[in-house]
Amino acid sequence: MPTIVHFDIAADDPERAKNFYEDLFAWKFVQTPGMPYYLIETTDLVGNKGVAGGLGKRGAPYQRISNFVGVESIEEYSAKVVELGGEVVQPKMAVPGWGYMAICTDTEGNSFGLWEENSGAM
Repeated sequence: MPTIVHFDIAADDPERAKNFYEDLFAWKFVQTPGMPYYLIETTDLVGNKGVAGGLGKRGAPYQRISNFVGVESIEEYSAKVVELGGEVVQPKMAVPGWGYMAICTDTEGNSFGLWEENSGAM
């Protein structure tokens, strides 16, 4: 089955965006040699290797990305988003029988989703 194997985040200020995601999700960033680009290493909620990504300077105004990030608590991470300078544009809402979601923007105006799995969501 196809799955996301890489995500790319476009940023007006890559260092600011790097700091935002490091503080929010504890993602590890590795500067690529000779390029103004970071590779991103993620793990799932139990520490297994997750989807890899990248972060670099926005090349065009239309460059954006939106992926959903699994978290243990939408409330906790929504508060962290705001604390770190982002915005929650769609607060927590139930996807009945599946879980909860929220849509946020980061410090660069990129949208992303938070996803909390919960089969009892109503």
